[in-house]
Amino acid sequence: MSGTPRFLTLADVAEVLNTSSAQVYALVRRGELPAIKIGGRGQWRVESSVLEKFIDDMYSQTKAFVADHPFVEAEAATPAATPDAS
Repeated sequence: MSGTPRFLTLADVAEVLNTSSAQVYALVRRGELPAIKIGGRGQWRVESSVLEKFIDDMYSQTKAFVADHPFVEAEAATPAATPDAS
């Protein structure tokens, strides 16, 4: 058995993603992060491999977003036209 558990709590996932448990819960409830609900109290669990796939998918989505929305440096302010000295 490896040191990494197969299933993670939402708090564990939040720690991995460096976000809040509430944010992870929202991802699960919206269906963006697949999870299972277990036990009589309905505790959520996310499989480690599913979390890794989610992270890979987010990298792909971010790469596509960056490609579609390139970062543009603010153009240097052009000096105001000077009046003709004639």
